Amino acid sequence: MELDFSSNLSTVGEPPSLHVASNHSCDFLSFSISHYQQTLVPIIYLIIFILGFLGNTLAVCVLGQKSLRCTVANTYLLNLALSDLVFLIGLPFWAVHYLRNYDWPFGWFMCKLCGSLTSLNTYASIYFIMGMSIDRYRVIVYPLQSHCLESVYHARTVFHARGVCAFIWVLATLTTIPVVVFRETFHAAEYNVTACVLKYPSTQWHGMVTLSKNIFGFLIPLIVIATCYSRIRCHLLTSPDLVEPNSLRLERVRRVALAIVTAFFFCWFPFHTLSFMGVLKEFGVNWSCEVQQVMSVMMAPALCLGFANSAINPLLYCFVGNRFRQQLRRLWKVKVQKIGKQRNDSVSIQISSFSRKLSETKDTMGSVSVEDKL
Repeated sequence: MELDFSSNLSTVGEPPSLHVASNHSCDFLSFSISHYQQTLVPIIYLIIFILGFLGNTLAVCVLGQKSLRCTVANTYLLNLALSDLVFLIGLPFWAVHYLRNYDWPFGWFMCKLCGSLTSLNTYASIYFIMGMSIDRYRVIVYPLQSHCLESVYHARTVFHARGVCAFIWVLATLTTIPVVVFRETFHAAEYNVTACVLKYPSTQWHGMVTLSKNIFGFLIPLIVIATCYSRIRCHLLTSPDLVEPNSLRLERVRRVALAIVTAFFFCWFPFHTLSFMGVLKEFGVNWSCEVQQVMSVMMAPALCLGFANSAINPLLYCFVGNRFRQQLRRLWKVKVQKIGKQRNDSVSIQISSFSRKLSETKDTMGSVSVEDKL
C-alpha cells in the first residue's frame, strides 16, 4: 500500500519535509514540519481565507445582480468566483492540519470532503478561465459574427455559456472520484499523528493521478489559453480597424480576462513544476539530495502561492474592471440607502408610538384634573 501524505491538494503534491526518501542518504527529509512553516503557513492560509472569502462573496453579489447585464464573460466570472468560494471553505481545516504537524482532528468524512473541494477547484477554475479565453477569442477575432449573435441571439449565447459552465462543474466533480475513493485518515503510530492521506494501491497510481492533473488540469488548458491570446494579439496587430478599437467595453473585458489568466499562471506554475518533478522521481529519475531538499522546502511556498490565486481574482475584478467597481459602488449605495430607510422608518415608528403614548397620557391627566375639580 502506497501512502501519499499530501495534506492539501487531493491528488498531487506533497508538503515539505513529509515524504520519506527512499534514498537513505537524504536524511534531511522527514515527517516533521519545520517550526517556521508550522507557524507561518497556517497564518498565510487564514489570511487567504479571510481575504478570498470576503472578495469572492462580494464578486458573487455584484455579478449575480439582476440589474447587471448578463453576458458570457460575467457568466464565467461568476462561476469562477463560486469555484474559489467552494475551495476556500476547506482552507481553515488545512491550516489546522498544518498547525498540528499533519495531525487531522476532524474525522474521516471531513478528510474526504476537504480534499474533494480542493480537487474540484483545481480543475474548475482553470476550465472556467479557458472558457472565458475562448469567448474573448471569438468576440475579438470574429467581431462581426459575434456582434450578430449577441444582438440577435443574446439569450441563446448566455444560455450556451451556462451550459458550458454546468458541464465544467460536472467534469470537475468527476475528478474528485480518486479523492473520495483513496483519501482517508491514517494513524501513523511512529509519528503519533492521525493524518489525512491518499492511500493508493501502488506507486504507479500516485504517479498517474499526479501526471493527469499536471496535463489536464494545467498544461492543456494553458496551451489553449496561450493560443487564444496569441491569436488575439496577432489579429489586433494585423487588422486593428476590424476590431472596433474604440470599444471601451471590449477593452475592459479583455484586460480583466488577461489579468486573471496571467495571475493563474504565475500562481500555479511553481506548484505544478514541483509536483511534476516529484512524478519524474517516482518514474525513475534520480534527483540529487540537494534538488530533493529544494523541492521539499519550496513546496509550502508554492502551495501558498497557488491557494492565494483564489484571493487575487476578486482584486483583479475590482482594480482592472471599471464596470465591476461601478456595480460594487452601486450595490453599496443601495445597501446604505436601504439601511438608512430602515432606520428612518424605525425612528418614525418610535416617534409615532411616543406621540401616541404622550397624547394618551395627556388625555388621562386631563380626565383626572376634571374629576378633581368636580
